[in-house]
Amino acid sequence: MPMEGNWFAVAALFSWPVVVFVLLTRTEVSQALLWAVLGGQLLLPAGSALKLSMIPQLDKASLPSLAVLLACILSGRLKSANPWRPGLVDVLLFVFVLSPLITAMLNGDVIPLPNGVLPSVGLYDGLSSVISQCVVVIPFVLGRSILTTERSTEQIFRCFAVAGLLYSLPMLFEIRMSPQLQAWIYGFMPGEFYQEARDGTFRPTVFMGHGLIAAFFAMTCAVASCVLWRVRATVKGVEAGPLTVYLTSMLVLTKSFGAILYALFLIPLIRLCSTRVQFRVATVLAAVVLIYPAARTLDIIPTQLIDETIRSVNPERADSLQTRFDNEHRLVDRAMERPLFGWGRYGRSRLHSETSGRDDSITDGRWVITIGQYGIVGFIAEFGLLAITVFRAGSSARYAASQQEAALLAGLSLIVAVNLVELIPNSALLPWTWLLAGALVGRAESLRVSARQRRRTTSMQPMFTPLGDRSSNPSKVAFDRPSPR
Repeated sequence: MPMEGNWFAVAALFSWPVVVFVLLTRTEVSQALLWAVLGGQLLLPAGSALKLSMIPQLDKASLPSLAVLLACILSGRLKSANPWRPGLVDVLLFVFVLSPLITAMLNGDVIPLPNGVLPSVGLYDGLSSVISQCVVVIPFVLGRSILTTERSTEQIFRCFAVAGLLYSLPMLFEIRMSPQLQAWIYGFMPGEFYQEARDGTFRPTVFMGHGLIAAFFAMTCAVASCVLWRVRATVKGVEAGPLTVYLTSMLVLTKSFGAILYALFLIPLIRLCSTRVQFRVATVLAAVVLIYPAARTLDIIPTQLIDETIRSVNPERADSLQTRFDNEHRLVDRAMERPLFGWGRYGRSRLHSETSGRDDSITDGRWVITIGQYGIVGFIAEFGLLAITVFRAGSSARYAASQQEAALLAGLSLIVAVNLVELIPNSALLPWTWLLAGALVGRAESLRVSARQRRRTTSMQPMFTPLGDRSSNPSKVAFDRPSPR
């Protein structure tokens, strides 16, 4: 399949592995991993891809992941700090990768339409999906293996703060001049230009493909800077407090209601509440996302009340939301016809007109797409794999060595939880989400390993020690409110 864009778009994509190798030779492996994945999302062209038979398409999502995995293997730097102990995370990972093969085996029938047929799904499609799933979880596996220390957790926040500061320049340019940088540099627009017009100005997209993705990135950067502010860290000599104010202002200019709402919720929570409260909030958010499909299926969600509330503020947004609710209801009914493993590829889970056969469904949320394509099993594997990282972090926080580390872990838990919440209304599940989730569970597992080692060491000490030679055991972190600055 020919790639979209000019020669520079092709060159940018296929030179990224070289960039990754250079990063790995010049910096420590954790920094190289972070910038390889995040940098690919920020700089490579959206919508340009090379698709070969039987392998996933090579684009800005897959190429950085494959490149950094290959570079780590060849350099011998892919070494996990945590001993492998099979558990629920590994079970979910196994099901996530292999369940599409079962889906393919259960969808060998052809679906007739007035204007043709939807093809069956066979072994070839199943194996291709398994390979795609393996590529998708590379950032998760690498984050779980490499980003396992307190230092690497802090590097995540610094990376987002620096990236947000640098990326604000092209974003400000597009807010004023219109989102055309990708068209000027890479030779094509990845989406519809009119979608980014807002109140006489524009939402920036830069190289991310959509204004909602760019706004969510800006929100993540502002929240990351706030976490650094909480632990009194600086970013390249710049105080995190003023940086948080600047990045939050940048977020407001993106004019994305959802992303701004996340920031208005998370930034005061991080600044004013104890880490214990933050962990509880993150856990609740992740749990709500997991039960949301069941609540929609049973019609427990008060969609009418939500519609009336939003309509009193913005009728246009209320109409859009009601259309989304209506489509979700119909799509869930379609998914429940094959509830366990779904309908598979080729749009078989989508809604088609009974008279023309035209696809007239609107699929915005990732959750409804996953349930339709891979069923309840696929949803539990994908969303459960992301959510369990938040649960594990909350249960492991008591082993943190300091209040600063607990604050870093709580901030990362909130960011991952909000990434999960974002998958309810929108469908962009990006490599950086998988990377952050992997880093979160990797650090949680590392804390548990360290706690076990301390207990083992303590149990091997003599029962009685001289009074003058007593040493206190490592104490648990007190989850207190931050002291006044």
